Amino acid sequence: MSDMSDFSKYKTMELPRTVVVGHGVLPSIPENCDRIGLPKSALIVADIVTKTIAGDETARLLEEAGYSIDTVVIKDADAETVSAVQETAAGIGPVFLAGVGGGRPIDVAKCASFNVGMPFISVPTAASHDGIVSSRASITVNGVKESLDAQTPIAVFADTGIIVKSPFRMLAAGCGDIISNKTAVLDWKLAHKVRKEEYSSYAGTLSEITADMLIENADQIKPGVEESAWQVIKALVSSGVAMSIAGTSRPASGSEHKFSHALDRLAKKPALHGEQCGLGAIMMMSLHGGKWEDIRDALRTIGAPVTARDAGLAPQEVIKALVVAKDIRPDRYTILGHEVLTAERAEKLASGTGVI
Repeated sequence: MSDMSDFSKYKTMELPRTVVVGHGVLPSIPENCDRIGLPKSALIVADIVTKTIAGDETARLLEEAGYSIDTVVIKDADAETVSAVQETAAGIGPVFLAGVGGGRPIDVAKCASFNVGMPFISVPTAASHDGIVSSRASITVNGVKESLDAQTPIAVFADTGIIVKSPFRMLAAGCGDIISNKTAVLDWKLAHKVRKEEYSSYAGTLSEITADMLIENADQIKPGVEESAWQVIKALVSSGVAMSIAGTSRPASGSEHKFSHALDRLAKKPALHGEQCGLGAIMMMSLHGGKWEDIRDALRTIGAPVTARDAGLAPQEVIKALVVAKDIRPDRYTILGHEVLTAERAEKLASGTGVI
């Protein structure tokens, strides 16, 4: 028998305590905040659009329940904005932050809350990516978009009646982000095999199942259908939980995300994050020797881009992003470190999968 004293694994998992998804869930925010035991003071972070869509209503509901409310309206998700929100929160005293929006307000709120050690709740108004639940934030630092440590939301309130009214392009992009979990998990398994990186079969399986559910039910994701918003939000939450279980973004971020981040840096007009990840997943699945056509067909059925032209990207931008993507987060081993792409190989990959 082995000596049990040799066992030394240690892990911390941060999961949302409360997830409320469905039609008309905003009124449930105060009672759930009370139940969780959050401070009676909140700082709402929104942009000019999402403040009108859900920020003002969230503030009204909390104020009527006895909460003291301050609101910050942001323009960008950059380091300067995060610092300003941190200073505002620290000046108010014990508060929780509420990110109300699609990407930028939630990223700023979760990053600021992480830095000042205050709770954070997520109130998404669109379902364009899994950042509504994850512990990573996409923040521009010195002109370059970076993926930073952030606070896992203690609660998520996703009102499908609001989300279904957002542009369908955003919902389709969210599907691209989820479906790209397929290649992220393959990259994670590769890193485990080649570099002995720790791999969580539970988190990996959950992430794969979540992606498979959307691939298999792609024909059910339609514009203006609240049930579609329901399905995508549930998948985004599941993807976020997989990352929390793993203690890393590995279950949902691999070579396809490196490709997307490279495009963010070099494209004249980058597409939405989930759109770029979807394109990346098509090509990375081909590199892995998998059924990339299944990913392409699902994205096409949903209405997400499957070519550079669909996404408003130039062919040369795609090729260059494929070549330099390996240098994004070089510590994260993926198929791009295993199969180094020259410009010629990148062009062959992109054309062979129909992306260009």
